[in-house]
Amino acid sequence: MLSRNVLAPLPPWFSRWLGYRRVPPPKRPDYIIWFWTFIGAFCCIALLQAVFGQAQYFIGRGVPPLVASYGASAVLIYGVIEAPLAQPRSLFGGHFFGALVGVIITKLFQLLPTEERFNELAWLAASLSCATATVVMQVTQTVHPPAGATALLPATSQEIRDIGWYYLPVVLLSSALAFAVALINNNIQRRWPLFWIAPPKPAPPPSAVVESVVASQQAESEDTKEKGLSSENGKSLTDSNGTPPV
Repeated sequence: MLSRNVLAPLPPWFSRWLGYRRVPPPKRPDYIIWFWTFIGAFCCIALLQAVFGQAQYFIGRGVPPLVASYGASAVLIYGVIEAPLAQPRSLFGGHFFGALVGVIITKLFQLLPTEERFNELAWLAASLSCATATVVMQVTQTVHPPAGATALLPATSQEIRDIGWYYLPVVLLSSALAFAVALINNNIQRRWPLFWIAPPKPAPPPSAVVESVVASQQAESEDTKEKGLSSENGKSLTDSNGTPPV
């Protein structure tokens, strides 16, 4: 996670666009949330289609105008921005690992002797891709549900299969564009991201704090009693030996 110590010295006009607030923003009315959700999702999908659907660089390489799984990502990163699954680590990591796993497994299935045989087993490639990508996301703590579809596409979409390994930079760029829109849109009247790498550790509940204080006070009291008893025992031994106490 980007530490508060890292973002705090930055000028407030800049750090707010990275999700930092000295004081958490108030809860917004539902209609405000709905409005910015609509604006964010619209701008994100429009930007992705403009970049991949209009730029000759991507058209010449056969890149589809939109990786469909980013429609589901838009729901998360603009509609439920407080969810752990909607934070940058999950957005970038989930889609990247999903694409990587999907391409690898599909490439292995393409080693089958004929295209017809591949089509017969495409269901197996898709199933393995989704299942494996889900576990990889769990292991790397980058779970992002839309990335399950990102893993499926190399096995189920001819367009994605044709671009092969080029699918990986396309996914990374798509995530970066969606991320840039989210930084602007979600920090106008809301706050995003809540964390960058790892969620902050939750503060202990008040009851736990009270119990800890009481336990420490009891321990101090017992130590004081033990010291008092030790002192009295020493004096008693001195008196019994006929030596006047000091």
